[in-house]
Amino acid sequence: MGDFDLNSTFIPALYKPADLLPIAKYQREILYLVETFPVLVIVGQTGSGKTTQIPQFLEKAGCCSGGKRIGITQPRRVAAITIAMRVAEEVGCEVGKEVGYSVRFEDATSPSTRIKFLTDGLLIREALMDPLLSEYSVIMVDEAHERSVSTDILLGLLKKILKRRPDLRVIVSSATIQARDFFDFFSTLKLPGKSDSEKTSSDKKEEGAEGEESKDEEQETVAALTVEGRSYPIDTFYLESSTEDYVKRAVETVIEIHEKEPEGDILVFLTGREEIDDAIQAVADHFVQSGDQEQTLLPLPLYAGLTAEQQMSVFEKPPENTRKVIFSTNIAEASVTIDGIVYVVDCGFVKIRVYDPDTGIDSLVVTPASKASAAQRAGRAGRTKPGKCFRLYPAESYDELPDANPPEIQRSNLAPIILQLKALGIDNVLRFDYLSPPPSLLMIKALELLYSLGALDEYAKLTRPVGMRMAELAVEPMMAKALLSAPTFGCLSEMLTIAAMTSLGGNVWFYTDAERKKMNVARSKFAVDEGDHLTLLNAYIAFVTVGQKQSKFCHENHLNFKSMTKAVSVRAQLKRYLEQLGVPLEEPPSGIRLDKGRDFAKAAEQIRRCLTTGFFAHAARMQPDGTFQTVGSTMVLHAHPSSVMFTRQADWVIFQEIMETSTKIFIRDITKIEKAWLTEYAPDYYQIKDTSFPRG
Repeated sequence: MGDFDLNSTFIPALYKPADLLPIAKYQREILYLVETFPVLVIVGQTGSGKTTQIPQFLEKAGCCSGGKRIGITQPRRVAAITIAMRVAEEVGCEVGKEVGYSVRFEDATSPSTRIKFLTDGLLIREALMDPLLSEYSVIMVDEAHERSVSTDILLGLLKKILKRRPDLRVIVSSATIQARDFFDFFSTLKLPGKSDSEKTSSDKKEEGAEGEESKDEEQETVAALTVEGRSYPIDTFYLESSTEDYVKRAVETVIEIHEKEPEGDILVFLTGREEIDDAIQAVADHFVQSGDQEQTLLPLPLYAGLTAEQQMSVFEKPPENTRKVIFSTNIAEASVTIDGIVYVVDCGFVKIRVYDPDTGIDSLVVTPASKASAAQRAGRAGRTKPGKCFRLYPAESYDELPDANPPEIQRSNLAPIILQLKALGIDNVLRFDYLSPPPSLLMIKALELLYSLGALDEYAKLTRPVGMRMAELAVEPMMAKALLSAPTFGCLSEMLTIAAMTSLGGNVWFYTDAERKKMNVARSKFAVDEGDHLTLLNAYIAFVTVGQKQSKFCHENHLNFKSMTKAVSVRAQLKRYLEQLGVPLEEPPSGIRLDKGRDFAKAAEQIRRCLTTGFFAHAARMQPDGTFQTVGSTMVLHAHPSSVMFTRQADWVIFQEIMETSTKIFIRDITKIEKAWLTEYAPDYYQIKDTSFPRG
């Protein structure tokens, strides 16, 4: 369920009649528990129908009376969009009417919306304007087991809100046994007993029978319900010894399954795009080398960087006498139900985001999957009939796996979430009720960064207007600071464009391996020596001045039309945010192309200076061998091949994104800067000591 800015994953609609879904037989029980308890924890397998059906149960039971809404949160934005579309279809309305969605940079709701799907991060943002979330009668936190930072913070906020709004109902939906953590978390919540107006007729009868003894009793707060899903027997197989190349072994296993096993599609779990692309190419190469005239195995990718249309293709039926093999990241663990999967191949690894507080770098790291993930992956094989799971590691290695990977809040850069907590009025972020408390070092580093960005003062209080404005902008704190600094440098129009283009997750240019050279030639038309941000700016300006009018423009220049169109939409939304915040906007009608009508060097320098005010913490110096090192670190970084800086020289740079593969650590969205700008714009973060730049 990848999101439309390509930073997420995809959830398909569940095309099964509602009364055939396992959740249907639990309707009465769910409604009773929601009425009786403020918090309900539901444990249910993917495909049980809980996401699409429970909101409809609640709406029909009258939970939307008085103009209230039912809110259902998702960890990923396109999940919210696609599920809303499915539920709207079931309800029989247009999306945006009775059923709608709201995600970052896109809102499809109206005053008549009763069932609203949204990301958990956006619901936290809504709490900035409405701290008690008073428009909602029920909030369902779906896929809570993924334990994203936003999910964990939202659960803490809801626990806090329930103390002021005992009428609110919270449903926590989880696909794994981790649901026990959610039950224990809410079981410590103490609420006063029901008022007379809140009591049901059965409550009053019981109270009459028992006398007045229950008057001052505290209300029980949480109940749990396990929803059985359909699952067939699954045979699990292990390797006798570890494999050095699990991608190669996965492809060999797929070919063996295809040649020896009965019909049924195959789902392969790998860690990222590069591995998936390599595996798909290896399958294609196998059929070329074998001389088969007809390829009866159809390899398909499923990962975050795909468009929604590409992701949807994995759910389509393959041609006759053809078997699908889907190479996926852990997207398919719990968020996706793909009919027809009978065989699962599990590489045993997963790519997770890890923040290093010493270097201040947030990177993606390949690490062994957990036992919970292994169970989820194997479960994909038994959805429609008995299946088989092939684990590409020995049984002893499974025994050594952790029960679960650490929640994201314990391994992430906490600056964005601390900024939001401060804006919500939760000043003592150390005492906030976290589901899993984050390490103190991560908290300290986040506070240091926010102070250096000017979002917090020396007493760790939110600054006004800068800190509050940064919290309300729907971008990361570093980019928010650069945007708010832009009027000072006279480049707000350009920075709006850069912020929109970098929100696309690197999917601006499209190409296949065979067309990589053609893409590089096309990109060179827009490339500038100063780096990626100005190159993206040129591409955007060319698109809005020429590309939207000429249908061939994007194809000829290897630009992704849908991504560019999304950038236009995101830019307009960011502009509206700034207008609402009172930031002065003086824009030319169609933007300024840097190499026309204006002194290029001066314009480029102002933009690069502006970027430095936000991304100074991501500064690196080029080494003689062409690699980079961050300030105060010996970590070796490489310009990503997709960066224009891959073939250019620089002394100092700032970068926006870092990614780690099995062999190298790459940086992307890179721009040249001057060394002196670091101390000029971040004197509290850097100090000059001798001739080096250690952290201050």
